[in-house]
Amino acid sequence: MDLRSGIQSALNAQGPHADAVADLTWVMIYGGAAIFALVLALAAYALWWPRRRAWMGNRRFVLAAGFVFPLVTLTALLVYTFAVARSIVVFPDEPDLRVEIIGEQWWWRIHYLDQGGRVEFATANELVIPAGRSIELTLRAADVIHSFWVPSLAGKLDMIPGHTNRLRISASRPGVFRGQCAEYCGGPHALMGFYVIAREPGAFEAWRAAQREPARAPIADALRHGRTLFLASCASCHTVRGTSAEGTRGPDLTHVGGRMSIGAATLPNNQDTLAKWIAASQHLKPGNLMPSMNIYTGEDLRALAAYLEGLD
Repeated sequence: MDLRSGIQSALNAQGPHADAVADLTWVMIYGGAAIFALVLALAAYALWWPRRRAWMGNRRFVLAAGFVFPLVTLTALLVYTFAVARSIVVFPDEPDLRVEIIGEQWWWRIHYLDQGGRVEFATANELVIPAGRSIELTLRAADVIHSFWVPSLAGKLDMIPGHTNRLRISASRPGVFRGQCAEYCGGPHALMGFYVIAREPGAFEAWRAAQREPARAPIADALRHGRTLFLASCASCHTVRGTSAEGTRGPDLTHVGGRMSIGAATLPNNQDTLAKWIAASQHLKPGNLMPSMNIYTGEDLRALAAYLEGLD
């Protein structure tokens, strides 16, 4: 198995911040392995050649091996670690994009910010960024402690209620990278994932412009019926810009049909999984704050799911 492969591997570094963390990891692994091998070699020597080990009890050797060597080695590793950590958290330049991410039980609210720090539009559970650009993330928590971690792009950083942390990430190439809440936050914590999608800068700007737009009005009768059902049952918790739905308890669904997953990376996003999520969210992600809406007939459920899928 290649430890450096995988959509959520800290050893599959795909950005400068993750590169620094991976380099530090390998230095620690190789350095620790070398010291371990040296200790084993000395122990083997002492066991197999007992008549020749008298020098190992010499005061100078004990002082050098037991005090000087650990002091020099650990000091060097400590200085190197601090240097790497500083390169990750000190930002000499301005970011190309600022995004606010709010951890909630058990999903991610995402606000894209303009140059003045005002919210341009909101998404959920999926962070789209331009490849090769510096992204500053403002991390907050709405309820309990969460931890934002995209192993392939950066180290993890806690999200603490009442406190704001900042993290820089950058993707060296276009691609899809998976993230996860890395701090136990109760209930379905293990199902609190998300995706980071890095696109070419031009493709990102096109996506960003589309996200600013309100939802398109449905044309087909079935989709209009789905919208009616949504406004009657879901508008108090969810927002769909361009309609009367302005709820903020749950994710903004204005362009939910264009996302990769639903339920915070729990299921792939398609009409079938949308219908299952609406009808049985508590079965699919027990303990999440959305009730299972098992009040719809099959036809109504399909219409509602088709309407949401069409919000792209």
